[in-house]
Amino acid sequence: MGSEQSKKPTEPEPCTKRPGKPNEAGNTSIPPLPASQPSAVVEAVVCSYEEMKDGEMREVEIGSKKALLVRENGEYSAVGAKCTHYGASLAKGALCNGRVRCPWHGACFNVKTGDLEDFPGLDSLPVFNVDVEDGKVIIRTNKKTLETNKRIKPMACHSPDDEKTVLIIGGGGAASACAETLRQEGFKGRVVMATKEENPPYDRPKLSKALSSTAAALALRKGEFYSVYDIEVETSKEAKSVDTMLKSVSFTDGSTIQYDELVVATGGRPRALTCPGADLTNVCLLRTPDDGNYIATNSKGKRLVIVGTSFIGMEIAAHLVDKAKSVSVIGQSSVPFKYSLGEEIGLAIQKLHESKGVSFHLSSGVREFVGSNGRLKEVVLTDGQTIPADICVVGAGVIPATEFLTGCGIEMGCRGHVLVDKCMKTSKDHVYAAGDIAEFPLFIANDERVSIGHWQMANAHGRVSALNIVEQEAEIRSVPFFWTQMFGKNVRFTGYSSGYDNVIIHGDVNSLQFVAFYVKGDSVIGVASMNSDPIVSQAAEVMAAGRTIRREDIIDDAKGFLHRLDQGTRL
Repeated sequence: MGSEQSKKPTEPEPCTKRPGKPNEAGNTSIPPLPASQPSAVVEAVVCSYEEMKDGEMREVEIGSKKALLVRENGEYSAVGAKCTHYGASLAKGALCNGRVRCPWHGACFNVKTGDLEDFPGLDSLPVFNVDVEDGKVIIRTNKKTLETNKRIKPMACHSPDDEKTVLIIGGGGAASACAETLRQEGFKGRVVMATKEENPPYDRPKLSKALSSTAAALALRKGEFYSVYDIEVETSKEAKSVDTMLKSVSFTDGSTIQYDELVVATGGRPRALTCPGADLTNVCLLRTPDDGNYIATNSKGKRLVIVGTSFIGMEIAAHLVDKAKSVSVIGQSSVPFKYSLGEEIGLAIQKLHESKGVSFHLSSGVREFVGSNGRLKEVVLTDGQTIPADICVVGAGVIPATEFLTGCGIEMGCRGHVLVDKCMKTSKDHVYAAGDIAEFPLFIANDERVSIGHWQMANAHGRVSALNIVEQEAEIRSVPFFWTQMFGKNVRFTGYSSGYDNVIIHGDVNSLQFVAFYVKGDSVIGVASMNSDPIVSQAAEVMAAGRTIRREDIIDDAKGFLHRLDQGTRL
């Protein structure tokens, strides 16, 4: 079982199409793929049967490549060795009850089928045959399977006989996961993804970490992918209103699309400041690759000011400090990441930035942006300080992009999020919400309704929405997992730490090698680390199994909770 509970459908008949030219009906006519040619068999004896114990995994060589070999319940299995997200070695991850969780960003894979069970990433692992002969464990596969560490699950294509339409509003992680899951589950109706973005889905978390990257470089899929699987991606198409009675969505370009099932996954928009001068040229927000490219180009050799001390602001500061003339960060809190990671860790990350040349102006805000001839020249703080500035990036949080839903009858929260149940269903029939805009019951927090702006969770929302559209009766059971990278240092976090009353830290925060446990009462509700893999992934697996890490488990030893990985099966 992965991040959701569902009935397993029959595997869809694979789509055997490749890119081609539009036919007279406007659909893409794609000739069948050529018949596959036999590929040379590759095999390797990788160990003796008794050499590995149950619950053990290791990386082994097969031909010129590597595989992940796993033993559980006396049986061996082998899959691709590298995570399909960013290529981490899965042998360094967490193994629990038939699945392995990536040590870097928490993606999960079934060790027998190779299927992706939790996000991030979109692809599954290749699977290799394993035989035990004369006490020796032998992996057999072919050269073609060894050529890649990724495998796209079989997908259906559109059939003219299926008149249903699923309309997905949005083009981010939730939207892409929803569209692909529909096809993986055999849905043959129309799948339409309408996004206000100018580009097809791209890897949004990289925006603030690699500002110079183009949309093409960040793309989750090559353009032909959507044609092959009949996923209609309509870019520069912004929703204007929704009519749940007529089951239609109107767009700002004057068009209307009818739907049978609707998934709203519009994400958030950056929060703009409203102080004087906020409309000056070079007061920037980061939302798109074009925004990132503009910021990167116009910061070179310039005085850069960043408003915000959470993920966006701190990642931008780390990326540009060696390119800009100066980098100054303004924050209302006393240290960066105060509310997500706590003061002690936030101070250590602040010192890391300062050692690289970033200056901080904390416990303050922006009173005014001052310009000359319409261009930014300085930033005036609420405490009276003035900072010279050629360009400013505002990273002051996001607002749910749900204004177009006003008046359609969908129940909303007080902050503009869409209220959904465990199946991602809204208060209106045939309408789902997913991603940053959704306020949903979080199972590790006793079903408290929360909104979580993590890429991994958005993917999970999209998948669960799709499963319910095809009547798989799925519920969201993904454990929040996020990460950040600054100056080559990685912070990983899992859980939901709202309301924690104590932080128990093992290791040395100042040397950026530690594990932090966020405790509420007697329960650990969140775990963060730097340079301590795979402990966050191991904690995520405990939480995913419905178990609780107790304070007494970790008070003396950061690894004291690991026995809970082996307590029965996942719920």
